[in-house]
Amino acid sequence: MLQEDFFKYQTQTTPHPLGLEVSHAQGSYIYDTQGNKHLDFVAGVSACGLGHCHPKVINAVKEQLDKYMHVMVYGEYIQQPAVEFTKLLSEHLPKNLETTYLVNSGTEAMEGALKLARRYTGRSQLIAAHHAYHGNTMGSLSVMGYEERKSAFRPLIPDVSFIEFNNEADLEKITDKTAAVVLETIQGGAGFILPKEGYLKKVRQRCDEVGALLILDEIQPGFGRTGKLFAFEHFECTPDILVIGKGMASGLPVGAFVASKELMDSLQESPKLGHITTFGGNPVIAAASLATLREITESQLIAQTLEKEKLFRTLLVHPLIKEIRGKGLMLALLFENREIVNHLVLTAAKKGLILFWLLFEPKAVRISPPLTISEEEIAEGCDQIIAILNAYKPSAVN
Repeated sequence: MLQEDFFKYQTQTTPHPLGLEVSHAQGSYIYDTQGNKHLDFVAGVSACGLGHCHPKVINAVKEQLDKYMHVMVYGEYIQQPAVEFTKLLSEHLPKNLETTYLVNSGTEAMEGALKLARRYTGRSQLIAAHHAYHGNTMGSLSVMGYEERKSAFRPLIPDVSFIEFNNEADLEKITDKTAAVVLETIQGGAGFILPKEGYLKKVRQRCDEVGALLILDEIQPGFGRTGKLFAFEHFECTPDILVIGKGMASGLPVGAFVASKELMDSLQESPKLGHITTFGGNPVIAAASLATLREITESQLIAQTLEKEKLFRTLLVHPLIKEIRGKGLMLALLFENREIVNHLVLTAAKKGLILFWLLFEPKAVRISPPLTISEEEIAEGCDQIIAILNAYKPSAVN
């Protein structure tokens, strides 16, 4: 059986994976091999912004497959999908974010951004935030603000310090020894925590004062999820280096970091090949990225995202829901304890609704559906959530 082979041959990340056996996926639904459909309120953990198998993305991928796939390591050959994508992206970003280095995942993009900051500034200190999540490779892990998740892998890269997100007093820790401050524009794993009014602007100001670079991680909130193409647009704060991924290619593996040409050129010399990748800028994935960006920027999806957020907040009113954090379609339901969270996620899975946990906040349930989700589908899923919460009975232990 496929399930037995899954557990035997494919490495697991937890002792108890959800184990949904997937047949196919379309739009807002994933279908299992038993013929059941599951309404997707997670979108591959914010990766499938246009839903599953969006026809424009599928067509772009098929057209590219008929031409060529991998032909050369990154940066040597001129390949139309990558050039067109990076050009279009620059047209939707501030002027200083003009050139893009394409890689294979968000964590690889963060690795490149950290290297770029140290190389350009000649400084070594990196400052990140407590409860931050930027990926799981060694550099990204080093700027993770959650000791329980990284202590087993020490020693990590040196000269990393931490500040409290939204704590202005901590900004004094940013000094002329700091290469870069690394922040999620909206803290994801910590529970979809928004920056307080003016906080990111003050971080930007402090970085300018001491000559440090500001890296903003938009891997999760990017590509329309918060009601802007990128979340930093809500907060009047432009980074020196922008890190992106997830929703960029509608479900294909991708990442990138974006900066000025002046910054990026520092990776060309002393040493040459300061950052390299074999598959970064892969033409098939670049074609998917281009189709995705065109659809997001040429449609009404971004504007509709804020209206859909209002609908979620209107429908998800229940005594057990203590708070709804986040922005746009990056929302987290906060509960009193993890027992309610587990009950909701696991019961919903049995009833054909896909919800998920957050990394560091055990009392939160993730809601990050495709941007293409309909109001009817939102209502359907919210009705399920309310019904499950109505039926919840605390255990004797709780």
